[in-house]
Amino acid sequence: MFFDDMQGLIRVLIIGVLGYVALVFWLRISGKRTLSKWNVFDFIVTIALGSILASVIITKSVALLEGMLAFIVLIGLQYFITWLSVRLSKFASLIKAEPTLLLSNGEYCTAALKSQRVTKSEIRVAIRGAGILAIEDVAAVVLETDGSFSVLKQNNSGLKTALSDVSEQ
Repeated sequence: MFFDDMQGLIRVLIIGVLGYVALVFWLRISGKRTLSKWNVFDFIVTIALGSILASVIITKSVALLEGMLAFIVLIGLQYFITWLSVRLSKFASLIKAEPTLLLSNGEYCTAALKSQRVTKSEIRVAIRGAGILAIEDVAAVVLETDGSFSVLKQNNSGLKTALSDVSEQ
């Protein structure tokens, strides 16, 4: 059987549209940080929001207003956590990982590669993606807190101020 009754299909259609509109509305109000590149905390919140939306749409025992309240609670908590992490560096360090140096002056940081479970091949892919042909032309490759790689070219000044908050493990 494809469905139980027409009423159930209409409910899914109406609640699905209203739930989606409510989620988009609350995400827009919460600001750009809610949808920024993911760290672990953002990933969990995003999955939870999707789960709530699915529950509201599919589960008859979960009312639309209950789902909207759950959206508000999760987005509000995420807003509060990011607000705290911007103002309290010790709190931020509990929530977010530090960036990690994986390659420095053309040399792989073997211990960091192992601890972060990154292969040399992945580093080379990132370097090629940055348009660099020689590893020796790279000042640093950093694994950022969102899981992306930053590739920094060698410079003539010798300064590396962009690496001041990067862990060298």
